[in-house]
Amino acid sequence: MSAISFSMKDLIEAGVHFGHKTKRWNPKMAPFIYGVRNDTHIIDLNKTVPLMYNALQAAYDVAKSGGRVLFVGTKRQAASPVADTARACGQFYVNHRWLGGMLTNWKTIQNSIRRMYDVEDAMANNNEEYTKKELLNMQRDYTKLDLSLGGIRKMGHVPDLVIVIDVVFEDLAVKEANKLGIPVIGIVDTNADIAGINYPIPGNDDATKAIILYCDLFAQAIRQGMRDGGIALPEEQSRGDMKRTEDAMSAGEPRRERGGKMREVTVGSFEDLAAEAKRSAIN
Repeated sequence: MSAISFSMKDLIEAGVHFGHKTKRWNPKMAPFIYGVRNDTHIIDLNKTVPLMYNALQAAYDVAKSGGRVLFVGTKRQAASPVADTARACGQFYVNHRWLGGMLTNWKTIQNSIRRMYDVEDAMANNNEEYTKKELLNMQRDYTKLDLSLGGIRKMGHVPDLVIVIDVVFEDLAVKEANKLGIPVIGIVDTNADIAGINYPIPGNDDATKAIILYCDLFAQAIRQGMRDGGIALPEEQSRGDMKRTEDAMSAGEPRRERGGKMREVTVGSFEDLAAEAKRSAIN
């Protein structure tokens, strides 16, 4: 399996190392904090790198086995990257508002999805049977449903992995995933609590460039996993090659070297970095 590599420079340019103001910190994040600059905590990217690869390995494994990955990012700066990434790798997303019970009350969510399909069909096929006012009301109803459920309409079942951009902002999603035993990958900023996060990634969860970088790396890992697992990518499905049907889906400031030069981190393989992450956790 080929590696997905990135450098310390990539993380710095994206602002991954910038945490929150010191007054907002969570002491449980102390092991991942390098220092303070201008009353802002600086995240230790030497801790971030192996944990990132550990999370990428988890996403790769789920995708390779044909599992479902759900991206969650309802903040303004996360909404578009999350949706674009999920679509690029044939996965699922929630980027508008997390509805209570979205995972723990899946049957009710499925009923709402079916309702969305019914409204869509009615608008497309039976326009002559409805007045303009009725069509307008249906359009409004559909728009509301699509905003909340459009990213999971074809998921078919609860996901096998949840990737959360901001675990504090999306605490309800994390709690529901924990309740169902669904593994969670989470970007944990300096105000976060890593409890309940199976694969924490210390990093900036507010900067758009950082969020785009996270999403790009996960897209690469998931797409590689799908390829290695013989699962069609979205662009292949659109050509009808190896199509995965809906029926199948519904079954079941960092340290510097001497001289002030920024140290660049390049890592070989997912397995090596996953092992490094485990050793770091033990030590």
